[in-house]
Amino acid sequence: MIQDSPLAQAVLFGVPPLFHPNTGQDLRDCANPAQVRVHFAAAAGLDVARYCQLCGRRMIVQVRPDGWNARCSRHGELDSSLLDH
Repeated sequence: MIQDSPLAQAVLFGVPPLFHPNTGQDLRDCANPAQVRVHFAAAAGLDVARYCQLCGRRMIVQVRPDGWNARCSRHGELDSSLLDH
C-alpha cells in the first residue's frame, strides 16, 4: 500500500524534509529552509512534489484529474489523496 512507503510515512507524520520537494535542494545545508526560492505555484502549495524529501532524487510524477502520484525509486510512493483532510 502507498501509505506504507517510507516517503508517505515521513510526510504523514510531519517529518521535516531533508531535501526540498520542489527543488531537490539539500535543506541540511540551509540556514533557513523557508527562504528556498521556488516558483509561485510551489510557494502557494499548488505544485506537485517533484523530488523525494528523504533523498533528493527526482521522482516519477503522474498528474491525474483528481490529484497526483509521485514515486521515488528508493522510498516508494506518495499519493495526493493521503494529504487530503
